[in-house]
Amino acid sequence: MKIGFIGLGIMGGAMSANLIKKSNRDVFVFDFDESKVAKSAAIGAHACASSAEVVENADVIFTSVPKAEHVRAVHESVYDVIRSGQIFIDMSTIAPKDSVTLGKKINEYGAQFLDVPIVKSKQQAIDGTLGIYVGGPKEAYEKVKSLLELLGSDIVYMGENGKGITMKILHNMLVGEIQNGVNEMMLLAEKNGIDWQTFLKAISIGGANNFYIQTKAEVIGKRKFDTAFSVANMRKDVGIAEDMVNDQGIDLPGVKLVNGIYQQAIDRDLGNLDFSASFKVVESNAKAAE
Repeated sequence: MKIGFIGLGIMGGAMSANLIKKSNRDVFVFDFDESKVAKSAAIGAHACASSAEVVENADVIFTSVPKAEHVRAVHESVYDVIRSGQIFIDMSTIAPKDSVTLGKKINEYGAQFLDVPIVKSKQQAIDGTLGIYVGGPKEAYEKVKSLLELLGSDIVYMGENGKGITMKILHNMLVGEIQNGVNEMMLLAEKNGIDWQTFLKAISIGGANNFYIQTKAEVIGKRKFDTAFSVANMRKDVGIAEDMVNDQGIDLPGVKLVNGIYQQAIDRDLGNLDFSASFKVVESNAKAAE
């Protein structure tokens, strides 16, 4: 089983490196950034000049690109070279309805498609300890499970195509809501003379303790928003979540609130900062209300 990997960004580069180092299989890679391809080749990958060249050589093809239009562009560039029996694994975060449509088109060429989004962040991608959700045919998942285990320590099979990415959007929406709660209470603590170190210690012994207070309290306290997961990426994901809410015709005010905060962050040119920089929006809005 030969492996292909298209998209060597922060997460894709780390995941493909684990496949190159751990799978004991040929790994063919492509990215429009030639320096990223060269970096992968330096650790043992086969450098390719196009997505089509990857697909021509691989049995299992991973994609990790920013948006649905990028996944679609990759697929459209390889339809002529797809072989029956290949498995496409998309690890991008896109709208579930887009993922399902793309998967159906891949199926027309005799290949199988899995939506396999990831949770956690850059360090876990490097360590191979990501959380992974899988949507798609169970038999295809079973064939590639050993490869996914090189990338993540926790894998949950969610069901048919679209269910993996649906779960990722639900996850990230909840992260956005939790982070907003952290932002608001850290600001209120500051206003009441409680520093972030004391706040963190006090929270840690109670039921409100959570991963994001533990990992973002210092970031917020020091106002040093080095990017692990960007505002721009979170805005994309919570925007998809709000679209899903609207498609269902239900009212979830928290989703709208958080989506609005991240849109404000984009409007204030915070898109490249860590998503915890949404604190700056909460802080600014609080001052405006004084």
